[in-house]
Amino acid sequence: MHLLDRIRAKADRLIARLALIGADRHDDEDLRAQKALLVLVSVLILPVAALWGGLYLAFGSPVGAVPLVYFGVLLGAIAVFSRTRDFPWLLRVGQVDILLAPTLSMIPLGGFLDSGGVGLWGILAPLGALVFSDVRSAVRWYVAFVVVFLGSGFAGEVIGPIWTPLPVWFTSTMLALNIAVGGAIVFLLLAVFASQRREALAELRLEQAKAENLLLNILPRSIADRLKAEAQPIADQLGSASILFADVVDFTPWSERLPPAEVVGYLDHLFSHFDELAERHGLEKIKTIGDCYMVAAGVPTPRPDHARALALMALDMLEAMRSDAGLGHLGLELRVGINSGPVVAGVIGRKRFLYDLWGDAVNTASRMESHGAAGRIQITRETYDLLADEFECEPRGTITVKGKGEIDTWYLIRPRSDRSDRDQRGLDAANVS
Repeated sequence: MHLLDRIRAKADRLIARLALIGADRHDDEDLRAQKALLVLVSVLILPVAALWGGLYLAFGSPVGAVPLVYFGVLLGAIAVFSRTRDFPWLLRVGQVDILLAPTLSMIPLGGFLDSGGVGLWGILAPLGALVFSDVRSAVRWYVAFVVVFLGSGFAGEVIGPIWTPLPVWFTSTMLALNIAVGGAIVFLLLAVFASQRREALAELRLEQAKAENLLLNILPRSIADRLKAEAQPIADQLGSASILFADVVDFTPWSERLPPAEVVGYLDHLFSHFDELAERHGLEKIKTIGDCYMVAAGVPTPRPDHARALALMALDMLEAMRSDAGLGHLGLELRVGINSGPVVAGVIGRKRFLYDLWGDAVNTASRMESHGAAGRIQITRETYDLLADEFECEPRGTITVKGKGEIDTWYLIRPRSDRSDRDQRGLDAANVS
């Protein structure tokens, strides 16, 4: 095991050094990996070419010079690449070299079988294009390989061995070696290609998930799905929904006393807590405008209890502002306004998408906030009629709203069940005493 570990460590160091050949600090990760793989495959072929050339020359065949020429061209190309870092140039030289050298060798050797199938090495040219370039380029290289391979093979069959034929056992052995060693190089290329493809798909799925999560942080899921499927603007008429606006009281003078980063940090803490409340109550946050927070119920999916759900969130927001465990340490107060009615909801434009609401009900909800009181939740008659049976509300009276005239308003106090529970606890205590 120790011997295997040492061999593996040395191999890793060798591969790491080879990966530095032609490397450029401006290369992206994909190009860096492609360069390293091309150099590794080229270096693996070099000793094979030298051995093939030596074997043929040892058996008296001058064709052995061809693999040695291939060896010299490829070695020189790697040396030039180490200085120029020109990856496409090295790829083209390697493809032309491997396409022509083994296939043309079949002519003087006597064709397909007498050459020991040496021309099969030419298949690495289109495979190299498939791994390092694109499918269209690979198709062109494959056509070139078929033409040269078949042309050289048939020419060798016609012309016959130019020199003394090699022993049959040698030819058979070379055929086996060409298939086995060449197949190993092909397998390596395809294995790396498949591995890179899996990694690319995994990274793509990860990036898609990030993009999906980012989109869902901006838009409701149903709207995001429609936006991906539809090209036209999305606009829905909703017959009944509730809208809440909450504004931080005296935020501007308060924020002027703090550094900008601290102000943003407070707002982030505040609105993140409201986001959690919205998610807990199943509501849809619409947007923030400065120190104003807008949330709605009944959009984009209608729900019959929209006013009740929004009222519960409003009460939780006020409770959080006063609680030491929540946001009480900020020393801030909210002014909250709620209104209910028909709205138009949708996404418009082509950039910086925003799911928004339009309509008189939205404008009136905004007026309820701006004409409200600190630490109180002001609601309209439309919302009061939906909440009166379940919530205790305090009449405020009539207020004048620009563009709307006189409007009857109430302050939302608490759910009626809270008062009933307290009254029951009081009666129980009196009975005990």
